[in-house]
Amino acid sequence: MSAAANTAPCILAIDQGTTNTKVLLVDGKGDIRLCRSRCVPLSYPRPGWVEQSADAIWLTVKELILEVLSEASGADIAAIAISNQRETVILWNRHTGEPIAPAVTWQCTRSAGRCDRLRKAGKGPFIAQRSGLGIDPLFPAAKIAGMLDAEPELRKRADKGEILFGTVDSWLVWNLTGGAVHATDHSNASRTQLFNIGTAQWDEELADVFDVPLAILPQAMPSDSYFGATGEGLAPLRQGTPIHSVLGDSHAALFAHDCLATGVVKVTIGTGSSLMAAVPARLNSHHGLSDTIAWSRENSGIQHALEGNISVSGHAAAFAAKLMGLPDAKALSDLAGQVSDSEGVIFVPALAGLGAPHWRTDARGTIAGMSLATRPAHLARATLEAIAHQICDVIEAMEGDLGHPFPSVTIDGGGAQNSLLAQILADLSGKIIVQPQQAESSALGVALMAAQAIGIVQSVNPPPAQQFTPQIDGCDREHARRRWKEAIAQVTEAASQNGPLGSVAA
Repeated sequence: MSAAANTAPCILAIDQGTTNTKVLLVDGKGDIRLCRSRCVPLSYPRPGWVEQSADAIWLTVKELILEVLSEASGADIAAIAISNQRETVILWNRHTGEPIAPAVTWQCTRSAGRCDRLRKAGKGPFIAQRSGLGIDPLFPAAKIAGMLDAEPELRKRADKGEILFGTVDSWLVWNLTGGAVHATDHSNASRTQLFNIGTAQWDEELADVFDVPLAILPQAMPSDSYFGATGEGLAPLRQGTPIHSVLGDSHAALFAHDCLATGVVKVTIGTGSSLMAAVPARLNSHHGLSDTIAWSRENSGIQHALEGNISVSGHAAAFAAKLMGLPDAKALSDLAGQVSDSEGVIFVPALAGLGAPHWRTDARGTIAGMSLATRPAHLARATLEAIAHQICDVIEAMEGDLGHPFPSVTIDGGGAQNSLLAQILADLSGKIIVQPQQAESSALGVALMAAQAIGIVQSVNPPPAQQFTPQIDGCDREHARRRWKEAIAQVTEAASQNGPLGSVAA
């Protein structure tokens, strides 16, 4: 895109995910004019531990802003919008802006021991009532406490307000504004387990339960707020460019699909998966799901949602590809396409425990059902089936909570572009699977929110979509689902004999 190609105001959308950072130019019609990406590596210092470099996250954002604006010279950037991987914990020095430690990602289970003690102390109902979230290492609160306790002086500094906490959105806002703004939005705050989703405020009693000082927490704001303006050192980005919408990535995708109007569940298939459905008010799940804030707007208040988080989805495909000596997840999918089924092989990818609706941090991945006839293609197929089965588990839980079935399911995220996976999901769920041809739903959603907030949105062109319908009969579906549930039961039973994966005493 050159200045001559399009001079209409655009939103510079930052989509910072678990394994990739993307920066996009989105116009007021919702058309993506330019998109560039960079990988962000993960590290695994111990079993169950998952970390990233906070500096590397910020560096990819800076580099991509430069790359995009250099290619789109003369582009009119009306505002910046941010969608981000959620629940990842970053602590940094208030005065220097330097990270205190590596970012502890949402997949990390190091706080499993602390969570187990809180659960045994009977804190679960209180925490869920205030935050909408069950006790699990996925959420930041227990991670923060463990990080502060890891070094004797760190907690003292935190109590004095010398240390700041933020999820990735806060870290990016801080750096974009040159350290002038320490803030988050309500969607990201609602995922920390320190935020009261009834009052839309940080909760002092939750902070006490988790032993997290309120002084380190960012200001929590409506999602479409003005979050400040860019500082120096980001040329060619104009100093003073407003930041005008922040959303967690799954929430942003829900907004992009306009699921309020369609009434369907949205599945974001990335490193993990998030299934989310908008609900008119808070809903207490009885099937292992989370009550969360989808987004909030300054003029219309809070939109609630029901969500189920799966710890390992696309990551399972990358993991299996590496084990099998394949170059990437696409090669794994191509291999899986060579067979019509897994020939009885079942892979339970509990590589970072099991998320919703099972919530078993102690579970470990297993492969079962192999024989001398098993080929690599069957293992590849079992991996895609595992991704779909986990999604089906959450769909069934959502239908149980909401009291009605979903006729269709909309998918997005990197994994959603895999048509074989989409067909397997249709077969195992018995649902129509809607696959929009626009893959960048998270970035598009937050960009549209920003465009609406500053008044440049035009009539949005809905992206074309392909539909996948079930191709197997009900008996085959029931048999496959029964065998999967038996495998899950075996995994959780075995896990009960072991301690939490990767937990520490803190």
